[in-house]
Amino acid sequence: MSAAEPVFGRLLTAMVTPFAEDGSLDLEAARVLARHLVDDLGNDGLVVNGTTGESPTTTTEEKAALVRAVVDEVGDRARVVSGAGSYDTEHTVGLAEQMTEAGAHGLLVVTPYYSRPTQAGLVAHFTTVAERTRLPIMLYDIPHRAGTAIDTETFVRVAEHERVVAVKDAKGDPVASSEVIARTGLEWYSGDDAMTLPLLAVGAVGVVGTSTHFTGRGMAELIAAHGRGDVAGALDLHRRLLPVLTGVFATQGCSMVKAGLALQGYRVGGVRLPMVPATDEQREVFAGQLRGLGLL
Repeated sequence: MSAAEPVFGRLLTAMVTPFAEDGSLDLEAARVLARHLVDDLGNDGLVVNGTTGESPTTTTEEKAALVRAVVDEVGDRARVVSGAGSYDTEHTVGLAEQMTEAGAHGLLVVTPYYSRPTQAGLVAHFTTVAERTRLPIMLYDIPHRAGTAIDTETFVRVAEHERVVAVKDAKGDPVASSEVIARTGLEWYSGDDAMTLPLLAVGAVGVVGTSTHFTGRGMAELIAAHGRGDVAGALDLHRRLLPVLTGVFATQGCSMVKAGLALQGYRVGGVRLPMVPATDEQREVFAGQLRGLGLL
């Protein structure tokens, strides 16, 4: 781990976006959930308007309203990072400006998807966004969704910008990650819950999780154990948490998280198409995994 406390903390959850019965944004439920994640589960920060937050199906106005509500509720004791990425650089800059105005503490900027730019295009995209915001940026490397991976040399070039400070890594290549961490000093977060311990081993500082809607306390203990050199203790926690770390992805993460939160009594509503709810069978399997950890 880095000697200084990371800009965004160590334990962050990619928060789902609660919807009311009619499908509209439920800001009161978002406040309740944000408070639970920070005060009960110990999150240092929350990422809103990400993929788990169903950002492809929320409007810019809804995104800004969600940021304002969450910052108002927990912004004095947790960092609130807002997704602001798209496949259009100017649109990304516009989102960054609006999320900044809404009070976000940082931005999550994903690799432009579908258009699949070259590495030179990625450098230009990320640098342009960084130049036109005053907030710290976490890059999001997720090639299985975006279609393009961020190469090591691209990370090295972009990391020269003072506002590019962190990476959410869902590439699944710890060797490449270790090289980038060593060469850039970027604060590295696992973007795949089950890869948290392997990435900590090569220099990551924490996780931006999905299962952490439920496993937050356990993941915080895992990160702390590894940080104080208790590798055996961290490994034991990893193995105990693993059924939930992976089980939350039996279907789309947002669908399974909402199913699990409903089982815990939280009002988060359904999902917007093209996402569909978890099936009864998927819910029952996940419920068993939560019960196995005493989380239900």
